[in-house]
Amino acid sequence: MCIIVVVTINMLGAGAYGEAEFCFASIKVLTITGLIILGIVLDLGGGPYHDRIGFRYWKNPGPFVQFKGISGAEGRFLGWWSVLDNAAFSFIGTEIVAVAAGETKNPRRNLPKAIRRVYIRILLFYILGTLVIGLLVPSTNSQLVINSGTAASPFVIAIETAGIKSLPSIINACLLTSAWSAASSDLYTSSRALYGLAIAGNGPKVFARTSKSGLPYVSVIFCASFTLLAFMAISSGAGQVFVWFSNMTSVAGLMTWFGICVTYIRFYSGMKVQGIDRRTLPYYTRVQPFAAWYGAVTTLIICFFNGWSVFLKGKWNTATFVTTYLPFIFFPILYIGAKFYYRTPTIKPEDMDFVSDIAQIEADEEPDSPPKNKMEAFWRWLM
Repeated sequence: MCIIVVVTINMLGAGAYGEAEFCFASIKVLTITGLIILGIVLDLGGGPYHDRIGFRYWKNPGPFVQFKGISGAEGRFLGWWSVLDNAAFSFIGTEIVAVAAGETKNPRRNLPKAIRRVYIRILLFYILGTLVIGLLVPSTNSQLVINSGTAASPFVIAIETAGIKSLPSIINACLLTSAWSAASSDLYTSSRALYGLAIAGNGPKVFARTSKSGLPYVSVIFCASFTLLAFMAISSGAGQVFVWFSNMTSVAGLMTWFGICVTYIRFYSGMKVQGIDRRTLPYYTRVQPFAAWYGAVTTLIICFFNGWSVFLKGKWNTATFVTTYLPFIFFPILYIGAKFYYRTPTIKPEDMDFVSDIAQIEADEEPDSPPKNKMEAFWRWLM
């Protein structure tokens, strides 16, 4: 069902994708807002059992869990480090805002708005949601562990523990739409990336084919074919399959962000050498280039040490090692290989082109239609 919905949305084009994402995002915003409020109520003893949890689970078993029985601060640090790839898996996808720029109306005006809202949502929904989950569910809860099947949502565990009936099923349905949204976004970005490579001459030309409306249908169909790998989850080892795929996705996503950070560092160098004031750009932030350097260094460190647990005595796992380090090793191999094959020189900062087609882009901008009422104005601001 998920595959059919996702492929259909992407085959209908960017317009259908945008409308679907708006609906999915609306459901996600309402759901996470409601869950955060409900979580605070349950934590303060507002559930059917009136059990005031407070910070109970921060004391026992505590916020940090010993990794593989390793005691002391070392075990707690390794436990924290071991979940960084899972955290990356959850955060990856925020770069979709930039990928959609090529098919966005008035990108110079709308993209800065979208980028500002992304980090606000991360602060409000991701971090606040994680804080509430940490208050409601102990880290030692057995339902959090992926074994032969799938792990339960921490919010669903908290609601079931509080004795609230029916609501877990509703939450699971809302989480299912989030999965559809994530899959739809991933298919959209992967197909456009493949199409962009073909247009630039760095990929097979067949992927540059488009419909009359401009839809890169060959790229969409090719990328959609990988969704069939999801049927591997019907086996008894579905949980392990998910771990493998999440490892590969996390590392690939982190390496994507490494490339984004390095690209920005180069962009910053070019702007500086040519004497262009970044404050004249549609989007400007004072934390650059420090944030880009921080992102580039930390992503490399996390990817390099991501699979360290397989090197512990008696813990070697070939499948885990391959799925963890394969994307990491492939990145430099593909980059260096492409450099030699296409013989593309590295562009010097003083030779970078920041002005071509700017006049045409500015001329093509259209004013946004004003909101019809206050509710629509609020929803535009929120979304």
